[in-house]
Amino acid sequence: MHSIAFKIGGLSVHWYGILVATGFLAGLWTASRRAARDGISKDSITDLGPWLIVGTILGARTLYVISYWREEFAAKPFPEIFMVQHGGLVFYGGLIGATLAGILYARLKKLPIWKVADVLAPSIALGYVFGRIGCLMNGCCYGRECHLPWAIHFPPGHATGGVPVHPTQIYDSLLNLVFYCFLAWLYRRKKFDGQVFAAYLIGYALLRSFVEYFRGDYPPDAHYLGGVATPAQMVSIGIIVGGLLLFFLLPRHVGMKTEGGR
Repeated sequence: MHSIAFKIGGLSVHWYGILVATGFLAGLWTASRRAARDGISKDSITDLGPWLIVGTILGARTLYVISYWREEFAAKPFPEIFMVQHGGLVFYGGLIGATLAGILYARLKKLPIWKVADVLAPSIALGYVFGRIGCLMNGCCYGRECHLPWAIHFPPGHATGGVPVHPTQIYDSLLNLVFYCFLAWLYRRKKFDGQVFAAYLIGYALLRSFVEYFRGDYPPDAHYLGGVATPAQMVSIGIIVGGLLLFFLLPRHVGMKTEGGR
């Protein structure tokens, strides 16, 4: 854990911000290269970048502040709610914010929404790989106590109290790297527009729910269903349902358009 990468005068540059930015750049670069397969220009994906960045940050920070208001912000809401460089971004909030921003951009530019979604889906998983390493460097999203050979220790004074914990950030990064490879493979073999994005929603929700069982950073009262489900796992249920609905409805939508054009 080394939260500060370097300093420029009195300004501290955090690893979290560097790695999140690297994830965005890697995602946009790979998506722009993928876009040509669906007849979308690289420039359209590149121009979408700022929209996604703003939507992601606003959505991720908003959901984090809402989720942890009592624990972190009630006593000192300003300016702490704006201190994104300290960490505190909820991925599901970022996904919702980026999705809304992407839909708005596609509507304004008259781009096919589901084709754009498929172009971006694998790159979301790739960007997440870097983001979770940023969490590791920042010391957030840590795991619960464990004594396995690969357990990690955070520095003295960390919330873990010096006990060995699951490296949940590394679990997430490795799983999403494999997931990125799968989605990139699926993209070249998709049967209908929106299939890759739907697969992303279902796959990410399942992976996230799995890793959540090893997380140790939630307050004791931040669990549901009798204490067995975390907030992210509850959101994952809705994400999985949404992905399944897309798998069911989108092929029918494509079929109806095809028949209507005959």
